[in-house]
Amino acid sequence: MKLDNATVFITGANRGLGLAFAREALARGARKVYAAARDPASVTLPGVVTIKLDVTKPEDIVAAARACGDVTLLINNAGIAATGGFLGEDAVASAQRHLDTNFFGPLRLTQAFAPILAANGGGAILNVLSIASWINGPLLGNYGMSKSAAWAMTNGTRIELTEQKTQVLALHVGFIDTDLTNGFDVPKSAPDAVVRTTLDALEAGASEVLADDITRQVHAGLSADPAVYLQAISR
Repeated sequence: MKLDNATVFITGANRGLGLAFAREALARGARKVYAAARDPASVTLPGVVTIKLDVTKPEDIVAAARACGDVTLLINNAGIAATGGFLGEDAVASAQRHLDTNFFGPLRLTQAFAPILAANGGGAILNVLSIASWINGPLLGNYGMSKSAAWAMTNGTRIELTEQKTQVLALHVGFIDTDLTNGFDVPKSAPDAVVRTTLDALEAGASEVLADDITRQVHAGLSADPAVYLQAISR
């Protein structure tokens, strides 16, 4: 799918990776960019249309889909990431929060916008996933769990949407230098570089993009012996 003359809807577009997607979409000639955020006033990028959206609220998603019937590209970017494994006292509550935002949010948005994409010629959905879709451990247990679920959903909806000619692209990437990773003393990719790589893959018709070296290494290790996912994520 080409960005030129596209109408793009981006969740979590007020900062970080979402803001970088919005800037690059405009630079590549998008006709319109909907920048969705819980607080529309927090979106300060010129040239976008702000939309109020909390991805954990079904009523917000319904309202957004009703207001944005010209969308040809949905970017499911909004997400949360808290540290902690599965055995802590708050693990169940943390798991629910991560699933609500990182899995059920994109799922509901996909359901809401799939008919719109079909009506507009097919278009595309881009889901921001993670290297943690494949590997896990005590550092980001519930985050990784939610991204694994979102990866499965991405692969399933790609098949379901084939008939309506909707491209579904999974972005896998390691740590990105945004507010979400403040406090992590690890190598990080620049948001703009990740976005350029991802949108190049989208425009080339890809179904999956591995946006940095560590992600490509982990992906290659999925079929190794022992498999990379049998080890804890450490960086």
